[in-house]
Amino acid sequence: MTARARGPVAVVGDSAGGNLAGAVCLLARERGGPPIAHQTLIYPGLDATLESPSMTIRLPGMDLADLAAAVQHYVGDHDRRDPLVSPIHATDHRGLPPAFIVTADCDLLRDDGARYAECLRAAGVAVRGGNPAFDLTHEKSMVVDETSALVMSLNWATKNLSETRDYAVLTTRGRDVREVTDGFESDWHRGAFEPKHDSHLVWCPGPGRDRICRLIDDARHRVFVQNERFQDAVIIERLVRAARRGVKVDVMARPPHTLKREKLIEGVGGLRIMDDVGIKVRKLKHLRLHGKVLLVDGAAAIVGSINFAAGSLDSRRELAIEVRDDHVVERLQRILQHDWEHSRPLDLSDEGLLADLEDRIEDGGHLLSLKGHRDIDD
Repeated sequence: MTARARGPVAVVGDSAGGNLAGAVCLLARERGGPPIAHQTLIYPGLDATLESPSMTIRLPGMDLADLAAAVQHYVGDHDRRDPLVSPIHATDHRGLPPAFIVTADCDLLRDDGARYAECLRAAGVAVRGGNPAFDLTHEKSMVVDETSALVMSLNWATKNLSETRDYAVLTTRGRDVREVTDGFESDWHRGAFEPKHDSHLVWCPGPGRDRICRLIDDARHRVFVQNERFQDAVIIERLVRAARRGVKVDVMARPPHTLKREKLIEGVGGLRIMDDVGIKVRKLKHLRLHGKVLLVDGAAAIVGSINFAAGSLDSRRELAIEVRDDHVVERLQRILQHDWEHSRPLDLSDEGLLADLEDRIEDGGHLLSLKGHRDIDD
């Protein structure tokens, strides 16, 4: 049975699915149909030869050997430069549908997407990506029928719906919905967008750092924080000040080995500074922390995509929302308390850090000047 589309057809795929989506567009062009109106490729793998420069990026749990093994399972002995296996190696990219290509900064597949965008543009194919005004578009939001908007920490990936701690806040306030839409339209059309300081929404670049600091400064009893990264000196200093004036500050973070090597010093430094002043720093036991929540005095919270890192605050497109609705704050309080009860302390001693970093970040102990680290020449 053959299904016939009643309207324009678009193909969407991420990672290996991006490979399939690109190949389907080539195949449809060669066979004269069905017509495809658009292709969206999300951190796509488009070159089975694995020749992109970004293949040298080292990630916890994924490296070039892992990717090569996966490609071997898919390709076997087939020609890896076959355009239906590696769309980037097609001799002609003319006549392909317009593309929206999303890449991730720290990803082995990053340059596959960038190279393919260049191939398509050279062939006269319209290509869109994130706004070049930002190092990365990290915002996670969705507007439905101009009546409601989701502001989220989660990505559109199965693991973020089943394996990670993530959050989404639904707002139906007209002003919020219009502002999310305005931000998207400005970024899409590469126009200027000036975030409002008196809004429920918290934008970066813009007033994001100031809004976060103000909420911490207003704390009188307790600050609860879940965030992947604690690398921004200004926010760390505000958390330290809160602890020193008697506010109970509880922090949940990811283990140091999940940091990029070039961010290890500031990332571990931020955690240890907080630990040194008595702030409890813990990690989740059974879930991977991806959510970003700041809850103050059980009365107000900021939830969204913003990591506490200078890059997120100053050069990436990020979005969060400040909420004071009792039912939302109470639910966040319950979840955070549950997570705290199902967590364990992060061992930030020299010995604990060496054990965490061993065989995960090359020469991590040396970078951090940890007692007992092994020099490369030992």
